[in-house]
Order: sequence, then C-alpha cells, then structure tokens
Amino acid sequence: MIGLHAGVRLGKMAPRYDPRTLLMASYVKHEFIPPPPDKRYWSAKAASDWGMMKNDVLGDCTCAAIGHLIQAWTANSTTEVTISDDDVVRLYEEFCGYKPGDPGTDEGGVELDVLNGFVKQGAAGHKIDGYVALEPHNHDHVRASIDLFGGIYTGVALPLSAQDQKVWSVVRHAPNATPGSWGGHAIAIVDYDKSGLACVTWGALKRMTWQWFDMYCDEAYAILSQDWANAGRMAPSGFDYAALTADLASLRHAG
Repeated sequence: MIGLHAGVRLGKMAPRYDPRTLLMASYVKHEFIPPPPDKRYWSAKAASDWGMMKNDVLGDCTCAAIGHLIQAWTANSTTEVTISDDDVVRLYEEFCGYKPGDPGTDEGGVELDVLNGFVKQGAAGHKIDGYVALEPHNHDHVRASIDLFGGIYTGVALPLSAQDQKVWSVVRHAPNATPGSWGGHAIAIVDYDKSGLACVTWGALKRMTWQWFDMYCDEAYAILSQDWANAGRMAPSGFDYAALTADLASLRHAG
C-alpha cells in the first residue's frame, strides 16, 4: 500500500516470511555480550540533508532506506557517500519491478526482496555480506544491532495518526491509530537513546518513542555492510560473527 500525504510517499508491502532468513538471536552469546550503550547517534557525523531519494514522487522507500543506511555507514567509517537519485530508482527497478513511465508498476516493494537483491548485486557499488532478522520487541537486540552494525533496516505499519506528529508517539484509543491505516513504510534507524529512536526518512531525521516502535514496527533487519566491516567498525564481543558469516556463505552457495 502506497500512502500519499503532503508530498511524501510510502511503499513498503507487507512483510514476507522466508524460513531461510537467519535470526539475530541465534548469534548472540547472552552470557558474554556486554550491554549496549545507553545511546548511539550514528547520524551525528552525517550531512543534515539526507535527501528524499525520490520518495516524494515514487513509492521507493524500501530502496531509499538502503541509500540512507549507506550514508550513515560511510559517514562513520570513511567519507560519507550519497548515492544518486538515479541509482535509487535503478534499485527500485531491479529489486521491486518498477518501470519508469509506467505508473502501474509503482507499487512499492518487499523488504526481503530488496535485501536479497542487495546481497546478490550490491547497490551503486556498495556490497553487503548478508542480513539477519531481529525481534522488534527485543530492545537489547535492537540497540545492539544499531550499535554493532551502524543502523537497522526497518519496516513500520504507519497509522494515520503519524501523519502530522513531530515525534511519532502512541495515541491510545484513537480511531486513526490503527497499524497500517496510512500504509507500510521502510525506514533506516540510525540513532537511539533511553527515550526513543531516530530514523532517516523523507530526507530528514524523525524521532519515535520506544512505545511507538513496539506498536508499529512489523519487521527489522541488521545488515552486514562491507563499508562498515572493512573500516573495522564491528566489535563482535559476545556476538558470534564468525558463525554468522559462515552461515551466510553457506546460504549464498546453496542459492
């Protein structure tokens, strides 16, 4: 479902289940992992103008969110890279089936399709080794994933009540607060602290409370970015990174 409101678009389709998807919980050594820091702001080193990446005119949020994660990864590891709008639209074509000039194909995308395409062919020259699914209500894993992997790739079932909120927060018992009543949206979450999280969407940072995240997040993934890993940013203490990379390699070989 692609929502329209004040010059912004949505475009995340419903989550798709795949039993082959690896789970973050399988690689966390609970007896060894240190608690994640109370706050992490990967947005601090990035440019203040993140760019719409065409998500004002197309339902390409699933690909725009990848572009925003690349900005956060590179800003905190080497030098910030912003992939072009044309590159983002090209990903939307390749991963989601969009055909320029054919509005009937501007239907949004499935996050797993985008992630699998990212693994296989990269995005504008940026490569990833794989991804793992998170349990959105497991805040320790969410915080650890943002901290270790430079952000998370997230899907939210936006309510109509979110349209005019400065900070996304829960409106109890409101008729327009039903999850998905506005539509599905893909966002890159790059910051968190005790009061909530912040995502990049529609060219800017957007804050949300933890309670809002619990109610409206319907999928979340940690991505193993080569930009991040090659710069030595991952600190896998308490996280079985070797086992994860071996499992990801086995999946690629089997696929």
